[in-house]
Amino acid sequence: MSGVNSPDNSSCKFTSRRRHASAMAAVILLLLVTLSFSGCVESGEEQPDEMPDVYESAQSSENSDIPENTASDGISIGQLTVTSPAFENGNIIPEKYTCDGVNINPALIIGDVSDDVVSLLLIMDDPDALSGTFTHWVVWNIDPQEQIPENDVMGIEGLNGAGMAAYIGPCPPSGTHRYFFKFYGLDTELDIESGSERSLVEDAMNGHIIAYGELVGLYSRS
Repeated sequence: MSGVNSPDNSSCKFTSRRRHASAMAAVILLLLVTLSFSGCVESGEEQPDEMPDVYESAQSSENSDIPENTASDGISIGQLTVTSPAFENGNIIPEKYTCDGVNINPALIIGDVSDDVVSLLLIMDDPDALSGTFTHWVVWNIDPQEQIPENDVMGIEGLNGAGMAAYIGPCPPSGTHRYFFKFYGLDTELDIESGSERSLVEDAMNGHIIAYGELVGLYSRS
């Protein structure tokens, strides 16, 4: 009778639907695998935050910001301890020491300085700046037995990223930035002029680093 499907026709349509469904499942599976490899699908593992809450002190030469060819020949890099009464390592730098406050340097205390260290060199920078690492402070020929008081300089200053021979405090345009206070123990004093660029200072200390230590502070204006 017209309008009634025969058993053979119904069977063919059912088989066709099964084949269509299988094909669709295969396409979806292939798509999921492709997205997984491209990183568009999150895995079950928790992803790390963009910026950890606490940073390691990195008081060893393995984690330090010392190019291999800058250390003194045949001398292992010693470890300096760097602290501040204003903030702890990995914590927020008080507003007083930023562009939102008085914009003066915090007090810094350098410990574990060996007798072989003739002078200390300080570089403070922000590796999270949008245009690349921004230099906030460069000071060299610091007496190894001296501490750096608040709002004071115990050595010779070089140019910061703003072109001034001075300290310039944290002032991130957005987000939370890290600020590294890096201290290098040198086996000599540097014979370079005040107001020298960071690159010249780094060239001058090449081959004279015998100790290193750093302190990391955080700051956000939001």
